[in-house]
Amino acid sequence: MANTTETGKHVHYADVLLPLPVAGTFTYKVPDQLKFNIAIGKRVIVQFGSKKVYTALVLALHDQAPGQSRLKDILDVVDDRAIVNNRQIQFWEWIASYYMAYPGTVMNTALPSALKLQSESRIMLHPESSLENSILDEKEQVLLEALHNRKSLSIQEASELFKDKNAIPLIKYLIDRSLITVDEEIKDRYRPKIESFVRLTREYQDESKLQEAFDQLDKRAFKQLQILLSYINLTRNSSSAGEEVRRSTLVKSVQASYQQLNQLIRKGILEVHEKVINRLDAPEAVADPDQIILNTIQQSAWKEIKGHFDQKQTVLLHGITSSGKTEIYIKFIEQTLKSGKQVLYLLPEIALTTQIINRLRKYFGDKVGIYHSKYNEHEQVEVWNRVLDTRRKDHYPVVIGARSALFLPFSKLGLVIVDEEHDTSFKQHDPAPRYNARDCAVYLGGLHKSNILLGSATPAFESYHNSQHGKFKLVTLKGRYGDIQTPETHLIDQKKDPRIRQGKSHFSKSLLDAIDQTLKENYQVMLFQNRRGFSLRLECNECHHVPMCINCDISLTYHKQFEQMRCHYCGFHTRIPKQCPECGSHEVFMKGFGTEKLEEELSLLFPENRIRRMDLDSTRSKFSYQKIINEFQERQIDILIGTQMITKGLDFDHVNLVGIMNADSMINFPDFRSYERSFQLMTQVSGRAGRKHKRGHVFIQTYDPFHQVVQYVLNQDYEGFYKSQMQDRLQFKYPPYFRLIQLQLKHRDYQVLNKGAREFADDLRQHLDKTVLGPEYPLVSKIKNWYIKQILVKTDKDSSLAGVKKTILHRIQEFHHHPE
Repeated sequence: MANTTETGKHVHYADVLLPLPVAGTFTYKVPDQLKFNIAIGKRVIVQFGSKKVYTALVLALHDQAPGQSRLKDILDVVDDRAIVNNRQIQFWEWIASYYMAYPGTVMNTALPSALKLQSESRIMLHPESSLENSILDEKEQVLLEALHNRKSLSIQEASELFKDKNAIPLIKYLIDRSLITVDEEIKDRYRPKIESFVRLTREYQDESKLQEAFDQLDKRAFKQLQILLSYINLTRNSSSAGEEVRRSTLVKSVQASYQQLNQLIRKGILEVHEKVINRLDAPEAVADPDQIILNTIQQSAWKEIKGHFDQKQTVLLHGITSSGKTEIYIKFIEQTLKSGKQVLYLLPEIALTTQIINRLRKYFGDKVGIYHSKYNEHEQVEVWNRVLDTRRKDHYPVVIGARSALFLPFSKLGLVIVDEEHDTSFKQHDPAPRYNARDCAVYLGGLHKSNILLGSATPAFESYHNSQHGKFKLVTLKGRYGDIQTPETHLIDQKKDPRIRQGKSHFSKSLLDAIDQTLKENYQVMLFQNRRGFSLRLECNECHHVPMCINCDISLTYHKQFEQMRCHYCGFHTRIPKQCPECGSHEVFMKGFGTEKLEEELSLLFPENRIRRMDLDSTRSKFSYQKIINEFQERQIDILIGTQMITKGLDFDHVNLVGIMNADSMINFPDFRSYERSFQLMTQVSGRAGRKHKRGHVFIQTYDPFHQVVQYVLNQDYEGFYKSQMQDRLQFKYPPYFRLIQLQLKHRDYQVLNKGAREFADDLRQHLDKTVLGPEYPLVSKIKNWYIKQILVKTDKDSSLAGVKKTILHRIQEFHHHPE
């Protein structure tokens, strides 16, 4: 059946997946003219509903007629070759099943936006319309005249003809009168990058003819002569005839105009041609991985991991900060490439890719591709294509990326590395599918039968639990590379520091003295504050009113850079009030502090030093991460202040002091994982200190220096902390001993939400023999004018998770059908 289907002989029907939040696939007829072009994994154009046209993905081809009597035809096939392979489709199906999402939603997440062709409504004159007898007002005449001149307009183009920019009511009225009609056309968003190049015409590639050209260009054509001389100069080192130069480069080289260049083209001396250009840079390797010499501890770990890989076992590499995990990764990447396989290297933060990219490209050059959300849609498609086609000369056998890199079309995946596997950034929270990239990477590696290596200095408790119970194999790296000692940690009791107690500063005297001494010794400083902005909130001293977001249940954060108060959830911003809007008092003060406030305070305390911050506000542009990291690495920055994006994975030679500004804000967070995450953050940021040259120092400012989390960080005791937390997790029925399914209900009317959430939770309790908690409002109970309530379902590990999910999904469907 498979062979006949591939040849098109018995292909009559196709099951396609639409990028929509709907269950299952849809069956369409395959017209005879498309039978030999259609294939699984190709995109096709289909009509869905009465008007809408979508790009769908073919998942199956068959000759079994479905029950429906009338099926729509597939309109066209988009691709020459499949853009998605069978393993990807299996992977998507698993994600949809495990994370209770629609397969179309997974497809929508997986494909780069430029590969999802858009259905764009266009209007045109009705072929049978008669305008002669029609009575038209001014707006109608303007629109119809534009359609007459331009044949068709998009809805947006039509709206722009009018001041109010809303032409939809007018369009609907004209459609009802049969004066215009609507067509759906597919718009392909991907455009290859095309540039113009200049070269000598075939006639003037002869040296004698070229000399004649120089003789002809007298003083009156001086600029043309300069252009030609510059062309010869730019191509001097090339031995091939007809060497080309970018047109823009040639014109800029002599500050000429395109008009002056065109005169040479008209004379037949130069010619212009266009070609598709790779948007992505392609550096060459400058070192050999064999030059990396592993120390005794690394060598032992490498052999141990290799032994587990030979048995096809997933490995958790628990290596303390600066223990040399990356060198081990590079050795395994080299081994994988020699076997002709592909490598996926996942990192939680885009900021981390900058240093890792440089290190991997040093050894693997243009074999390394990068994939993350900072790439534009065209660059993402180019990476996709260079992973898809393994026969291309510019194929990417190694891909570094954030969680979205999971969805690339790997066909020969031999190694999956998840670095900083504990990090919460691997979890996609909103929108669906709400997947964890670490767990997905393990499943993807299993699909490809590839080696899987998870690495961290502070493994997630679930991963460490798996390593203790045989699901993963644990390999440890106890010593720092180069025998450098781990940093010395100092605890500062903020209750006892006079500067902090009196509100004079956010820096204790001990920390300021340490910063001063570190800078005098020509070392660098990193400061961690897990809140951006200048002040966490404004508060009235009289009535204690705090300005809140109008769309979300969250206080506004003051940003001095923009002189605004901003919501970090929806982006709402407003001016700073001159007086309290509730009581009229002028006693309105800032409470709390963020990275922006620390930057300002330090600039006053250390005016001679170069200070930068790295947070979401300072890294919005495409290359801002890379710029800040490179400047810090090249010692153009003395003090770097940042949020959690500076806490992990970064490697700087001259950082000797790390300051943690407010440990309590992380620890005292209403979440059962808050202790684990605060321990991870503090341990990780501590690991940035003293990685080379001399032992580093870490200062932790806290109001509770004897808190168990702080003490475990002080003693660098991961195992002890893990054991103590596991007792609590078991007692209170939390992961990894129990599974949690969180259901979130939203509505714009909180009364409707309360009633619906209560009824749904009661219904679940009747049908589930499990613990159902809630409904309760979360910490932030309203976002973008949607009120939110949560229900938590707890189930033990021995229960059938699939059965529980099936019951929940069935109850959701019933709830949708009978909301009352």
